[in-house]
Amino acid sequence: MKQITVHAAKTHLSQLIVEACAGEDIVIARGREPVVRLVAIQAPIAKRQFGAMRGRAGVDAAFFEALPADELALWE
Repeated sequence: MKQITVHAAKTHLSQLIVEACAGEDIVIARGREPVVRLVAIQAPIAKRQFGAMRGRAGVDAAFFEALPADELALWE
């Protein structure tokens, strides 16, 4: 855990953001008293896209064949 002062945080904010996005835990303090923790937010979950699986899955021709009589009887 990295602790820095408010003044140093203002001066090096861009670098601190890079470090926080990399997983570093950064605490900003007033004097020696910690007051704020700088952490990266989670990336938003991507929305589902219609047709994203097009061409990736298929059905074998045997799927369309009739069931054998003994299996068909189990469904009735």
